[in-house]
Amino acid sequence: MAEPVLTETRIRAGVWEGVLRAAPGDAAPEIEVRHLDRRVEGATLASVPDRPGHWALRVPVPVQALSDGVQTFVIRSTASDATLGHFTIVTGAAATDDLRAEIDLLRAELDMLKRAFRRHCLETM
Repeated sequence: MAEPVLTETRIRAGVWEGVLRAAPGDAAPEIEVRHLDRRVEGATLASVPDRPGHWALRVPVPVQALSDGVQTFVIRSTASDATLGHFTIVTGAAATDDLRAEIDLLRAELDMLKRAFRRHCLETM
């Protein structure tokens, strides 16, 4: 039996949502969600009406997991111990070595260079 495929759909009001796709007719996949090697309670799995083999997964993000830094939640199959997917939440001040902060800085510098180059081209024409 092949592992179910997990697709993230959204995070809203503190609940991460995704869809697990398994073979039609298979029983509901047995999953667990872990954060810092502890089981996250409250995850629910419900069949999607009119879509055989599709299961809606909802994971409430525990308030105690929200702290400065990057928090990763791992979704695993309990039957095979395989990792089906994960989601990450970043909170707090952006770290100077955070890749997203670096990309934002590079974008700002690129915009500044584009403006200076255009100004230079207008002045030398």
